Amino acid sequence: MLALVLSVLGAGEARADTLCATDDREREVCLEAPASRIAALSPGATELVYAAGAGEKVVAVVAYSDYPPEAREVASVGSHTRMDLEALVSLRPDLVIGWTTGNPPEQLETIESLGVPVFYIEPREFEDVSSVIERLALLADTREEGDRIATEFRQGMAALAERYADAEPMPVFYQVWDEPLMTINDEHLIGKVLTLCGGVNVFGELSRLVPRIDDESVLAADPEAILAGGMGEENREWLTHWEQYPNLTAVERDNLYFVPPSLIQRPTPRLLEGSRLLCKKLDHARGKR
Repeated sequence: MLALVLSVLGAGEARADTLCATDDREREVCLEAPASRIAALSPGATELVYAAGAGEKVVAVVAYSDYPPEAREVASVGSHTRMDLEALVSLRPDLVIGWTTGNPPEQLETIESLGVPVFYIEPREFEDVSSVIERLALLADTREEGDRIATEFRQGMAALAERYADAEPMPVFYQVWDEPLMTINDEHLIGKVLTLCGGVNVFGELSRLVPRIDDESVLAADPEAILAGGMGEENREWLTHWEQYPNLTAVERDNLYFVPPSLIQRPTPRLLEGSRLLCKKLDHARGKR
């Protein structure tokens, strides 16, 4: 009887020590021990795991996981749209960070069928960035560092929102891709940055999160400023395309602005830096009125 009681108590203690967090698909993911071998299946997920203080536990990433610099030394298992599952499984991850709308669902389901927990993320609000960091830190048992970074981001974005609360509205077009030409609507995280900075997204009302448009649509909208991320951190080629339209207000006033894509197109703590930069660009444009 004593042995039975002790075994029951032991099981209770194991359950009490279980680490559980709710992912962005509203699924509770529980680990019996802190994650020690993490696979991050998008560049943004990689940054978020490092921000959570668990960078030393990352054993697998995907293409373009280039920040922080040490992430470049981690084994890559393909791209976010097609992983090499054999290579991934061989690295024995005990937690996989999946991108809800970016990773192939069938591959994530296969990973789960092999008994590896998958934690889905999809930050859509500024607060979601802090929340994901805190939840990842909980699962990796790195809460002190994760909570610190999450708080810094939360406070930084709040300060930026307060600073630009009364900014003059500025009609803006944000180009997220060139061929086909694509933008974002107001529900996209980048759209929320534009709004925070006093920008009025000329395509904000479109229903798709990342709508396809054409040059004629941009000419008809006649934005006062055009912002683009380009294909690389120093690539401004997408902006030169618009110079063929001298009557476009953004071109006439030389309000063509480049924002490094990794600062604005990934839902990570660096979004704060990207938001500050974007707000400054729009301030510069306001000064030309």
